[in-house]
Amino acid sequence: MMRRPKQLAKSAVKSIILPLGLVLERATNRQLENKNTWRWLTGVLPGSLLLLAGCSQSMQPAIQPVTAETVIPAGTTQLVVVISDSWDASSGQLYQFSRVAGQRWQDNGQTSQVDLGRNGTAWGLGLHPAQSEGPQKQEGDGKAPAGLFRLSAAFGALPTLATQMPYQQMSRFDYCIDVPASPLYNQTLDIRQYRSEWTAGSSEPMRRDLMAKPDAVYEQGLFIDHNFSSGEARQTGAGSCIFMHLKSPDGRKTAGCTALTPEHLTALLQWLSPQAEPLYLLLPASEYQRLKQDWQLPQLPTVR
Repeated sequence: MMRRPKQLAKSAVKSIILPLGLVLERATNRQLENKNTWRWLTGVLPGSLLLLAGCSQSMQPAIQPVTAETVIPAGTTQLVVVISDSWDASSGQLYQFSRVAGQRWQDNGQTSQVDLGRNGTAWGLGLHPAQSEGPQKQEGDGKAPAGLFRLSAAFGALPTLATQMPYQQMSRFDYCIDVPASPLYNQTLDIRQYRSEWTAGSSEPMRRDLMAKPDAVYEQGLFIDHNFSSGEARQTGAGSCIFMHLKSPDGRKTAGCTALTPEHLTALLQWLSPQAEPLYLLLPASEYQRLKQDWQLPQLPTVR
């Protein structure tokens, strides 16, 4: 199960802050226990390497040395970028970039307008350094998390999806738990397998087409790993259940996700490759310009 929490006994105490050595030990054990699943391919070790690797994009083809400010790992060769006009904007422009490792980012020519959080954006928890200036993402604030995040897997309603990304078909029992008090917070799981009080109150069914008031926005989607690392949520109350999914037909903005047209999301799913270690970057335009040099971000094309 995608984003499956740890064993029940561990889930009850997963929000306790552990010494670094124990965290690493448990992460290693988790790798070994799940080595026959796709999560082994995209779990703790790649996540750790993402945090340690340096950025290779530069004005010259030579790989740049690692510094505290280079946040895009050298192994990442696909980057999805969304730029909003301001922290308060509820929409943005999406771009797709690719590169050969050690060379400059190249725009692939695909761009479209996307919907964001109904209340704009706020700094989330991802691969980027913590930012103290600007709003901070909180559960239920209606803001999309800004920053740099892994795109770990795809999900949807159909048995298969045209994508190279790891994929899971969702059922009527699959929920993303958005209740901060739950030990399963920010986990996507089959609620039949866990204590009812741990999943009670969650308002995020992964098969919204089967609900009393159905819609098809989760017919296909991607997990954005906000507040999520090494197989478990990172901080209670810092925001949960962040996806890329389809736009609402009635034009409603999202509760914090990024929503695309069916044509663009289908094309994006076909383009992404797990071997490219794809990342998602969301920033207001002013923050993009402020961080462009330090984070070695690509030159944005002119939208015609």
